[in-house]
Amino acid sequence: MKHSRKIAFAAAVSLASFASAALADSKATVTKFYDLLSNPGSQAETEAFTAATTGSWESIGNYSGQNKNRDAFLGQMGGFAKLIPDLNWAIQDMHVAGDFITVRSRATGTPVAPFFGVDGQGRSFDIMTIDIHELKDGKIIRTHHIEDWATALQQLSGK
Repeated sequence: MKHSRKIAFAAAVSLASFASAALADSKATVTKFYDLLSNPGSQAETEAFTAATTGSWESIGNYSGQNKNRDAFLGQMGGFAKLIPDLNWAIQDMHVAGDFITVRSRATGTPVAPFFGVDGQGRSFDIMTIDIHELKDGKIIRTHHIEDWATALQQLSGK
């Protein structure tokens, strides 16, 4: 009886260690997404993001059905690098549920040209964002996201 308890305890510890390592790996994979957002012009971050996502990865930001594929998303990030050179996308919190990781983050930056038609005249924005990343086999296959761009535009317009 004592021996079977030891075996059960060892199995539980082993399983917990495996789950902890898998959780850490999943969080590290998702973090690469935010590293790219904070360094959108970086070739190293682009390569890390590409390695962390599948070739069929898609960015879903609304219900239009016009989802961005990885290449379109990377193109958009190149534009953001020029428009908002100090863009920072800081992870505030991560919640893991199976193959889904929900991230609350904070995006800040100072556009150097009109942003969504608003000339911020050197003003900055500071907004909340929420993303839900779906992983499969250790890679991100899909990201649903929402950013509070209405607040960013209000901040940039000085209202």
